[in-house]
Amino acid sequence: MAAELERGPAAHGWAENQRWTLARISDLITGLFHVRYTPRGVGHLLHRMGWSPQVPVHRAVERDDEVIKQWVAGQWPRIKSNR
Repeated sequence: MAAELERGPAAHGWAENQRWTLARISDLITGLFHVRYTPRGVGHLLHRMGWSPQVPVHRAVERDDEVIKQWVAGQWPRIKSNR
């Protein structure tokens, strides 16, 4: 189960929103093991597995960390000194 969750939602057909929800995990369990869990039951199961709720960090797809690093090194000191 943990290995399937590690593969991520896109590997299981949820490409539009890259996060697990209790309802999605419930559907995954049903598809893999033919056992139905309620979302609350999935929450208890995940807790017993040592998983905890996480809030994903939202980052733009277009984000370019190298350009940001260059801007911070070159532009930010100039802008900060003009205060």
